[in-house]
Amino acid sequence: MSLDSLLERADIWRGDRLPATAGIPTGFAALDEKLPGGGWPVGALTEILLPFPGIGELQLIMPALARLSRKKRWTAWIAPPYIPYAPALAACGVDLSRTLIVRPRATTDGFWAIEQALRSGTCAAVLAWPVGGDRQMWRRLQLAAEAGQSWGVLFRREQDMEPAPVALRLQLEPLPGGIEVHILKRRGGWAAGPVVLNL
Repeated sequence: MSLDSLLERADIWRGDRLPATAGIPTGFAALDEKLPGGGWPVGALTEILLPFPGIGELQLIMPALARLSRKKRWTAWIAPPYIPYAPALAACGVDLSRTLIVRPRATTDGFWAIEQALRSGTCAAVLAWPVGGDRQMWRRLQLAAEAGQSWGVLFRREQDMEPAPVALRLQLEPLPGGIEVHILKRRGGWAAGPVVLNL
């Protein structure tokens, strides 16, 4: 194996450029420009930090969810704080017949459900609202996402944040008519942003 072919591998980070792996387009050109692969990472976790729920975090991921639901893989919603509004999801183009909602009874059940959905290979995206967890659990979830080639999205409150081994970490701030996205961590690059998105 030559040095040139080794340096072209997606799992080798070079400080002068973002990796060449393809991502899931976000639906927002300004955000895609800042993300490795031009979109959401496949086979990895994305952590979205919020001051409080309902500031536009679902609108941020909705274009990607609609695109993924057309590929006939499942989308799992694990422990959402509110019942997802089916007419709104359908209006955004999400195939409701491929949507699962899981309501775990305990925190440990929630982490188990997230891990199984990510690892199964049948879920294109797993959206989760985990509570608690430790570094070992976050690492297991990242490995499960890689094994199942799923896009894992973890919605967490800013004050609950503890470092997790995720591929992408975003922090959202509400704005009138939109959100401000701060890229705190991304594979193959430094922090970036803010990116202002009108929703």
